[in-house]
Amino acid sequence: MNPERRLIYIAVFAIMGLSNAVIPILPELAARYHSTYGEFASSLLFSGYFLGALATMLPFGVLADRFENFRLIGLGIILTAISGLIILFSENLWVLLISRFMEGSACGAFFPAAFSTLSKCKNPGRCMGEFTFLFNAGLASGALFSGLLADIYLKGAILIFTFMALLSVIPLLPRHRELINLKGTGGKSDLLPGPGSLKDHFKHSFGEVAGLLNRHNSGIWLSSFLLNGTIGVLIAYYPDYSFGVLTKAQLGSAIASLYICAMITSLLVGRFRVKEKTIIRIGLSFSALGALFAIKYPFLGFSSLGGGSGIAMVGFALAVTRMDADKGLAMGLFNTTIYAGLSLLPIAAGLLTGILSFEKIFVATGCILAGTLLLEN
Repeated sequence: MNPERRLIYIAVFAIMGLSNAVIPILPELAARYHSTYGEFASSLLFSGYFLGALATMLPFGVLADRFENFRLIGLGIILTAISGLIILFSENLWVLLISRFMEGSACGAFFPAAFSTLSKCKNPGRCMGEFTFLFNAGLASGALFSGLLADIYLKGAILIFTFMALLSVIPLLPRHRELINLKGTGGKSDLLPGPGSLKDHFKHSFGEVAGLLNRHNSGIWLSSFLLNGTIGVLIAYYPDYSFGVLTKAQLGSAIASLYICAMITSLLVGRFRVKEKTIIRIGLSFSALGALFAIKYPFLGFSSLGGGSGIAMVGFALAVTRMDADKGLAMGLFNTTIYAGLSLLPIAAGLLTGILSFEKIFVATGCILAGTLLLEN
């Protein structure tokens, strides 16, 4: 395994672990501001990360094509380490909110560049599967360690994953000149291009976005948005739906099964020579069934949803690598659909909770997700 691929694998585990380590302790982090802002304080800290990722995925994807993937990967790792240190040592709500936005922005820098790099592997399906495996492993570990360590040290999991992020910075140090590309004379960096050149690059890239959003590719973007949105809706509202029915241990086990099954299926599917569209159809089918099963059978439902999402995400990533466009831009758009679904669909579902029951909302999302199978014909 080459050093760059190894760095990506270690970094994605640390980045996703840190992002999820905050979730179980959000009420405690916002407790001192509860009397002023109520539940809105926790909501801000939760949403800050997704807003940062959503706002930066596409711009950083464009920059990855211009300034090379390694620079954006390095930037993502460094921003993650900084945000982790801020969360670790600060108690101020607004400082924490800024750090969460920075953490999301780190993902915006890292993921398009990382996907673009892995798409050039000799066996991209296997690399994407391993990457998705570690992505979900990080999410599961962050939530698990945060819950286990909260009583001992509230920010114990944040400490662990911040330390891992700092370790990921070490391989960047010998290549610091490559990161900033210092010139031999005057130390001027080519990260500051000539007048108008960066503007022209963005203008050209966003012109290509229109081509990527054509009818031929629309099914991929919409399916990715709805799949991740469905996951976001169930994770956001299942605790309220199951309140008084499931114990915390049962609920935690059901949600953890989503990540575990996604890890397993993403690792396995990358080793099979199957067309991307077939992979996507299989993944969406299991995911839609999982959303419906979860209403009565939580463990089965979340397992199916997670297993299907692990399969589909590998298929989506492979389909995007085949598109005739700059890889950073295409991967930036792909990751934008992921975070748009995770952040926007739960908000839309929340607006319907006064009209529809949670059960009806879950049925609706499952049926809509099943409908995306028609887009993949």
